[in-house]
Amino acid sequence: MANWVLKGLRTGVKSSAYPRQLDDAPGVSPGRPMGTRLKSATAADELVARCPAAAIARENSGITIDQGRCVHCSRCRWDVEEAAAWQPGYEWAAQTNEAAAALRKLGSMFGRSLHVRFVDAGACGACMSEARQINNPYYNMHRLGFFITPTPRCADVLLVAGPVSDAMRLPLRKTYEAMPTPKRVVAIGACAASGGVFGPSFAALGGAAEIIPVDVMVPGCPPPPLAILHGLLVAVERKPPSAPVSAAPRPTTEPA
Repeated sequence: MANWVLKGLRTGVKSSAYPRQLDDAPGVSPGRPMGTRLKSATAADELVARCPAAAIARENSGITIDQGRCVHCSRCRWDVEEAAAWQPGYEWAAQTNEAAAALRKLGSMFGRSLHVRFVDAGACGACMSEARQINNPYYNMHRLGFFITPTPRCADVLLVAGPVSDAMRLPLRKTYEAMPTPKRVVAIGACAASGGVFGPSFAALGGAAEIIPVDVMVPGCPPPPLAILHGLLVAVERKPPSAPVSAAPRPTTEPA
């Protein structure tokens, strides 16, 4: 035991410095596609056709990205004549309904001590695997005041992954109803946000919002741990949200 303590003192703190400062360590995020202006409408149509999740829409000669549907397959980035712009980073969380969120606003007393309940609503396992990482020593959610609770009766935030399979409709609703108010719901991953590639279908819904109110959406397939942390910080208004849709930048006009 003494050897472990000594090793810890020698090693020092190795946890991420986020959100005090951005974490740019290799591998913390794969990045994501963004709205892009392209040289031709044909190139835009090609990217729209290549997207398996219908996340790309044509906008004149450019494209917009519905981040809640994007599965980060990179088909809009590789082996194409004109690729979508790719943005590094991980601050992806977006508010789904600002007016409704204001009615369920968490008081300032919750800002530094929140208990989180995880629910796997039919996920493939990838999002839950990433979510588990926020409790490891590197990401260390406890330093930010977030704690995991096994019961919804003690939870302030419900973290949902998966498109909500038929078997999970009732358990998800009961979990939400058992939580005390005020409470917030954070949907992580494309499946929980929009159904992803699994829903809506005969076996799954089109995301968590089909069953319960969702306050914050964390896009990605799966979202990296820092994106999930950003979602929790957005839920308690300690970080500003991102935009759910990335539009193509408008052309700049040359001065006469």
